Amino acid sequence: MPRRFNKQNKLHVKKGDEVRILAGIDKGKSGRVLMVVPSKQRVLVEGINMKTHHDKPTQDNPQGGRLKREATVHISNVMVIDPTTNEPSRIGRKRLDENGGGRWVRYAKTSGEIIDK
Repeated sequence: MPRRFNKQNKLHVKKGDEVRILAGIDKGKSGRVLMVVPSKQRVLVEGINMKTHHDKPTQDNPQGGRLKREATVHISNVMVIDPTTNEPSRIGRKRLDENGGGRWVRYAKTSGEIIDK
């Protein structure tokens, strides 16, 4: 019987990354990642995939009404923007040398620039 580990997949996107949208109605737009949902492999990007949400009247918002909110986008439809070229780039992982503490960092495959500071 195979062993099952409770391990979440590593994603190429983190909160705060600048990403470009590759597919859908917002294709070509870019924005900052507000939230990552690893279990569903989805991300929430600022100003992208705006949906209308109907709010009931409350004490805070007595009028209620229709509000525009961001909805999540599948992680395969976003690509991290390379900080040097401002173009989308694939992401790789490498371990820094002993001077860097031996920690893992993400880097842009096009320029080799380290994304994690």
